Amino acid sequence: QVQLVESGGGLVQAGGSLRLSCAASVSILSIDFMRWYRQPPGNERELLAARTSMGSSAYADSVKGRFTISRDNATNTVYLQMNSLKPEDSAVYYCNAIKRRYPYWGQGTQVTVSS
Repeated sequence: QVQLVESGGGLVQAGGSLRLSCAASVSILSIDFMRWYRQPPGNERELLAARTSMGSSAYADSVKGRFTISRDNATNTVYLQMNSLKPEDSAVYYCNAIKRRYPYWGQGTQVTVSS
């Protein structure tokens, strides 16, 4: 069982930055994949960034060059640094973990970018 708690969402102006945090209840070194998704109102959930336990990362084209996924093994926390935010980045952001092929989700955190 893995519990995930996101934080760091809020209201920011276009061009600004936010850093989201995802705290895991287990060692993130035991988790195969850590991912960030987002879901705008009325739209499907979109995969934004992924990081493997070996440290490699991948990004969706929509956020490449603006968002960075990182982790702190000591605190079992994964971050999503979001820069140059746009109004279309407004959504609920979710943390996801894959451990032994089973998915776990956090409760989500709202990000709103004003123009």
